[in-house]
Amino acid sequence: MVEIKNLTKRYGGNVALHGISFDIKDHEILGFLGPNGAGKSTTMNIIAGYLPSTSGTVTINGFDITEQAADAKRCIGYLPEIPPVYPDMRVEEYLTFCAGIKGIKRPDVKPQVESAMERLHITDMRRRLIRNLSKGYKQRVGFAQALLGNPKILILDEPTVGLDPAQVSEVRALIKELGKDHAVIFSSHILAEVSAVCERVVIITKGEIRAIDTIEHLERSMTANTLLNLTVEGEKDTALRILKDIRGIKEIKYLNAADGRVSCQLTLEDESVRNEIMSALMANGCNIAEMSMAKLDLEQVFLKLTAQKEKRSSLQDLLDETPDVSGEAPQDAANDTTE
Repeated sequence: MVEIKNLTKRYGGNVALHGISFDIKDHEILGFLGPNGAGKSTTMNIIAGYLPSTSGTVTINGFDITEQAADAKRCIGYLPEIPPVYPDMRVEEYLTFCAGIKGIKRPDVKPQVESAMERLHITDMRRRLIRNLSKGYKQRVGFAQALLGNPKILILDEPTVGLDPAQVSEVRALIKELGKDHAVIFSSHILAEVSAVCERVVIITKGEIRAIDTIEHLERSMTANTLLNLTVEGEKDTALRILKDIRGIKEIKYLNAADGRVSCQLTLEDESVRNEIMSALMANGCNIAEMSMAKLDLEQVFLKLTAQKEKRSSLQDLLDETPDVSGEAPQDAANDTTE
């Protein structure tokens, strides 16, 4: 349905996209994830035909977005992060205007406008000036214009921004329904939202794709090793040195120490190492306050794949830190980027 090949975008000496490639299948809801400045909005603007690429191709339902722009754009419904609404127009007037721009035949305009307003629950706002609507309702009006013309592909950039929880739930349900008849690419910073709506995701950072896979497979592949959350009563240095000597522990991530307790997350070769951990700690006078198996969710997978710097994983690095029983885990400074 949508095929992106070797897409590159340069702004002078800055490269926003580095030859990325992926596709969107028919009737698929694809999650498009990345930190701020990763290249998400640039990619979506190029797919929608609002921005030219430096090189590479985008094919929409068989039409090249550059060579056959008019045909390709007829297949697209686009909701940018900031809805393209005119504040001095009334809701129904604006949607009718958008229908005309999209080339919808006159007999079909009114039925399509009525259908879009009904699906977004804005029929009772039809006579209201858009400037007088709340942010959430403006978002709905923008969503409604994207549905006009019954496009085969919907491009939704942060479609639930500004909506209250009940409205977010309604939009999620709508996106799932739309996936039955449309291909949807859906960008969001709310990862729980993506997990609830999408099966497959593309994760991008610094203009490069880090992963293209189903959420289930990503979560499973990123947790090939067993993760164990552990809280121990005792001194930080003592507990960490005991754990260091256990061969089945591949990595120790120190979390915090407070009130005489030390918390950390362990990466184990397999679950059988738990018994050795319990025996070693108790033999050295460190009681186990809490122990539970952990699993990476989409948020943790996202953070791992989009990390800007390598995180410390060496236990010796942790032991070299100045002990602070009331302190928090050391953090690397974040690198800010702009898109």
